[in-house]
Amino acid sequence: MLSTLSAALLASVLSASPDPLNPAPLNTVSGDGESAAQDVPWDQGYEVEGPFAVLPERARADAINGMLRDRLDTLLPTLMREVGLDMWLVINREYAEDPVYLTLVPEPVFAARRTTMLVFFDRGPELGVERLTVSRYDLGDFYTSAWDGGADEEQWARLAEVIRERSPKSIGVNTSEHWAFGDGLSSGLRRRLESALGDELSPKLRSAESLCIRWLETRTELEMQVYPQLMQLARGVIAEGFSNEVITPGVTNTDDVAWYLRQRFTDLGLPAWFMPYCNVQRNGLVPEGDQSFWGKSHVTIQRGDVLHTDVGIRYLRLNTDTQEMAYVLRIGEEDVPQGLKDAMAVGNRWQDHLTGAFVMGRTGNEILKRTRDASAAEGIVCSVYTHPLGFFGHAAGPTIGMWDNQGETPVRGDWPLYPHTCYAIEGNVLVPLPEWDMQPVQIKLEQDAWFDGKTVRYIGGRQTKWHVIR
Repeated sequence: MLSTLSAALLASVLSASPDPLNPAPLNTVSGDGESAAQDVPWDQGYEVEGPFAVLPERARADAINGMLRDRLDTLLPTLMREVGLDMWLVINREYAEDPVYLTLVPEPVFAARRTTMLVFFDRGPELGVERLTVSRYDLGDFYTSAWDGGADEEQWARLAEVIRERSPKSIGVNTSEHWAFGDGLSSGLRRRLESALGDELSPKLRSAESLCIRWLETRTELEMQVYPQLMQLARGVIAEGFSNEVITPGVTNTDDVAWYLRQRFTDLGLPAWFMPYCNVQRNGLVPEGDQSFWGKSHVTIQRGDVLHTDVGIRYLRLNTDTQEMAYVLRIGEEDVPQGLKDAMAVGNRWQDHLTGAFVMGRTGNEILKRTRDASAAEGIVCSVYTHPLGFFGHAAGPTIGMWDNQGETPVRGDWPLYPHTCYAIEGNVLVPLPEWDMQPVQIKLEQDAWFDGKTVRYIGGRQTKWHVIR
């Protein structure tokens, strides 16, 4: 329901890309469930000249709360029924918040207060999911308060009473052996909970691992309205950093670029979820140590250098993760060498193989194998380390390769691909460069994409042309 978003938010979103509500598709699954990378044109990308508007904090709160209410009203009931839980408890303490907690509470909540208890009870399709808080501090009209306050023991007794009154068949709690996102209930709180519930209710406790992952990985229509804006902001600042406004060949070093990106995001009010970095590849530069990622940092940028950066920002509770590349023209050069243009095209081709393997129900491990097999068949030397995106940068959902493991990833790589999920299409290709006497250049790309169940779309375009520093 778009009416829940503020006019300011919509105005901001609609300026984000050529058509943020219908971004260009990368691939569409064919009738036999397959998606051929060769059917995807290589030009599904566009350049971004600079960042777009950023909402002030108060308007951000309105936008976040509109999207949260929509998630709680429409998405959560569906997911609880999907995983077979009719009650879900999210219990945490200040300074030890559950990973899902801040995705469930409205702005301007920054943390749990004392011991904060959220109770979700599915009353069926007609009445929907009841939302309660058994906590000393209320959470506005998002949750109905079920406790007036008092001693610590009274809070736990009231929680048990609330549960007993509703007589759930199963009670989901956030415990997991393999997923940090589903393991937010501390051991101390688990003991307190079991003690409060006693022998009558404790046997009904179940792991809510699957619900946590599905809640975190699923993107709603409203969230996909705003996500293109995030990508435009990230790519726009990269375009600034990879320009002569920031880089003077022979003077500027890679640390200068990295800190420019960090400061620029800070000035825009966009927190980075990791430190941006910049590195260099150049003819004759020999990789040292682990060669999974080529390039050197802490060096002065010279003409003829290939530059790479990696940035991740957070805005409206959503995260981006973006890698792009630039070339510094030599004296007398008017354009990027053809070998580098061809290498970028190989990187885009690898991306097409990866997104072409996205079919609903496939696991991350299956997608990884199909991508590597299809790339190898064309002689493309690649490494795949793609991950989900959303409320976290390295988010919940299927792992599709890891930079230090190109084989199967147990458990997290076995998670299947669901619709309405987002991913950082991340990896690299090694391409011999004629201009470097066939020394390989590593094309390291990462652009964010959305899978709707049939089609993969880049949320804010992808890099198909080099940034150029003159």
